Amino acid sequence: MSKKIETSAITAGRPPVTPDAPLNPSIDLTSTFHSGGPIGYGRYGNQTWTSLEEAISELEGGQTLTFSSGMAAISAVFSILPIGAPVVASNQGYSGVMSLLNSFHASGRLEVRFVDVVNTQEVIDSMKGAALIWLESPTNPCLDVADLEKLIAAAKKLGIGVAVDNTFATPLVQNPLAMGADIVMHSVTKFLSGHSDVLMGSLSTNDPALYKRLHDSRSFNGSIPGPFEAWLALRGLRTFPLRFNKSQGSAKELAGRLAGHPKITRVRYPGFGAIVSFEVDGTAEQTQKVCESSRMIAHATSLGGVESLWERRRRWPIESPSVPEQLIRLSVGCEHVDDIWDDITSALNAI
Repeated sequence: MSKKIETSAITAGRPPVTPDAPLNPSIDLTSTFHSGGPIGYGRYGNQTWTSLEEAISELEGGQTLTFSSGMAAISAVFSILPIGAPVVASNQGYSGVMSLLNSFHASGRLEVRFVDVVNTQEVIDSMKGAALIWLESPTNPCLDVADLEKLIAAAKKLGIGVAVDNTFATPLVQNPLAMGADIVMHSVTKFLSGHSDVLMGSLSTNDPALYKRLHDSRSFNGSIPGPFEAWLALRGLRTFPLRFNKSQGSAKELAGRLAGHPKITRVRYPGFGAIVSFEVDGTAEQTQKVCESSRMIAHATSLGGVESLWERRRRWPIESPSVPEQLIRLSVGCEHVDDIWDDITSALNAI
């Protein structure tokens, strides 16, 4: 019997039920194991990782590997591509990935074809001869939405690998593996763990051979998570649906209120998720002042936690120049929506 995600988040990754067994997995703080078992050494596996990986696998519908960070997971995907392999990727997305792909392109490590993911035909036209298409939907921070089903189907017809960053949408909104994607990536740091105290990433796939290649990449590059971080992430995962649904409801409400505010020129919200991006009617300096004037919303880089966070993304030099200087990315937390709104309006009144 298949379970709903809300149930799987609570029940998956538990120890076997035996008399007096603990309800939750333990934290296996060890690097060394007695010989004869399937793990062998601390860089190859850990029971605490396994519990978390089982839980994410049940949410995404594939076999999962966890990594020391989202960027470590992303780097593992690109590491298994041959030198010079053509990769299709969004021309606007997470700045860490954009910077990595730009450096790979400049060095010749990969041939990167940057496209507008909203323009489905442009993306399809760029696929010929590619080894991989890397997709974010919604994109970070502009929240552009790609037609994943069409793009994945087109890539599969051409025999091209597809990897999808599902951090913003989460498996509560979309399931790329079910659409035919080969890999789904999460920054577990964000919504899945949800408490701003873990750095971690994950990759999920339905392909056993691909899983082995990614596992080898993690093992040989040493991009493994710590057991304590894995335990924290699993503990956070138990409330992921509750947190995400609460934040998503508030985000929808705030997007509507922001659209009617006289100091906001544009609201970017795709209709789902807990991230709202909006543009301030003012200069970059005034927009920065808005972020620095909040009293409850934390002015910080990250997202997906129980607390609301915001920042002007262009304050970072590596952010794409296609992102407006006046854009604020708001990660909506679990506070009461009226309290979040009061803090937003108070900060906007500072300019």
